[in-house]
Amino acid sequence: MKILITGTAGFIGSHLAKRLVDNNYEVIGIDNMNNYYSTQLKKDRLSILLKNQIKNYNINLEDSEKVMSVFEKEKPNVVINLAAQAGVRYSLENPHAYITSNINGFTNILEGCRHHSVENLIYASSSSVYGANTTKPFSTSDNIDHPLSLYAATKKSNELMAHTYSHLYDLPTTGLRFFTVYGPWGRPDMALFKFTKAIVNNESIDVYNHGNMMRDFTYVNDIVESIVRLVEKPAIPNPKWSGDNPDPSSSYSPYKIYNIGNNSPVKLMEFIEAIEKRVGRIAKKNYMELQAGDVPETYANVEDLFEDIDFKPDTKIQEGVDAFVDWYLDYYKIRL
Repeated sequence: MKILITGTAGFIGSHLAKRLVDNNYEVIGIDNMNNYYSTQLKKDRLSILLKNQIKNYNINLEDSEKVMSVFEKEKPNVVINLAAQAGVRYSLENPHAYITSNINGFTNILEGCRHHSVENLIYASSSSVYGANTTKPFSTSDNIDHPLSLYAATKKSNELMAHTYSHLYDLPTTGLRFFTVYGPWGRPDMALFKFTKAIVNNESIDVYNHGNMMRDFTYVNDIVESIVRLVEKPAIPNPKWSGDNPDPSSSYSPYKIYNIGNNSPVKLMEFIEAIEKRVGRIAKKNYMELQAGDVPETYANVEDLFEDIDFKPDTKIQEGVDAFVDWYLDYYKIRL
């Protein structure tokens, strides 16, 4: 089986590609190596993969001709779309990047799958789609019509677009709503990376909403395990689906949405304390208001994920934070 991963040099994509190769899948990748954050970090992730004979195409998803040429040449059986313009806060500064990458780019992936008989499309959505929802835990059967950022709106749009292709072309599509992924090789714009860097350098950290935040932090290996189990389990029609009482997480078409979260929200201050414990220093905290586009709490209901693949994320926060800090200190050659 040949698997095409977009975002191969990204945080989740690089972990996933290596795992799939270890599982004896043939893996090819697409990553444009953009400079949203350190290109050196992306190159270093990718260098590990290239040693495993993974082929990577350095192209933009919005380049329809080049994307289609990869499909024509490689003829993948499964496509896992992880490439996207990420970040809630950056969407306030550069909204056009989200339309270009997350909407136009995803359209090209859908078209490639449609025209080349792809058997299973798995794509990254986000917990941010829950927006203004306050009922916890967040369920894939909830209505998600009130996103709070353009990033969230593009991710909801991806789910709607995927359903259209499932309906029109019988394309099996599975959307994964990731909940605050963290771990080694993580992105520099994410809280764990920024907090660790600041604490190591005795600099202050910005703590939004005065620390009154809760996140369903999910370790990257748990994300990867979930995706690997879904690779050979494409979405199928739900025979019980009814238009009279439509379930947003499934369909009469081969379409499915899952939450992938730890199902155990952690207070932001507890998360910071885990970093402090591993680093051996107390953070200097700069308390801030809740930033536009952010939500105070995330909490994933993962019952259907467990029911369908017999797995749910369960890595403890201290274990995951320790693994990241160990990687960070090693990668940047830092001795405490």
